[in-house]
Amino acid sequence: MDGFTGYATAVEEQLPQAEKVMDPFHVVHLAADKLTSCRQRLQRETTGRRGRKDDPLYKHRCTLLTRTNYLTERQKQRLEVLWATDDDYVCLEVTWLLYQDMIAAYAHPKKSEGKKLMERIIHTLRKGLPKGLEELAQLGRTLWRRRKDAARLL
Repeated sequence: MDGFTGYATAVEEQLPQAEKVMDPFHVVHLAADKLTSCRQRLQRETTGRRGRKDDPLYKHRCTLLTRTNYLTERQKQRLEVLWATDDDYVCLEVTWLLYQDMIAAYAHPKKSEGKKLMERIIHTLRKGLPKGLEELAQLGRTLWRRRKDAARLL
């Protein structure tokens, strides 16, 4: 089931005995959406407009959504340059690292370890985040509400 609460409500009404589960794709997709939102917000704040093909944030939008072990050396170098470009990009780097951690939690060969990683991520997001990480704070609230559903497949 995806993160739309309307589905959860409908399932609860029609099938009260059914176990609600958020599949890994939708949980990771929520994080990917927040990563994209963070990138777009930074783009607007730094340039005052949407991204264009020569803007670093726009240029690396697909690389940011690529799983770490699929990145080429060239892509890794580009990300390192991106992180070093501007101090304002720290929030994007933190969001990207959390996105990668969520992927790693679901991909962990031991489900019990993956579940612990995911619970740690959710609790980290729940504790409170520094200013500038609005997208992660929103993701944290969503995952906290759906934490049982999100961790059930692990």
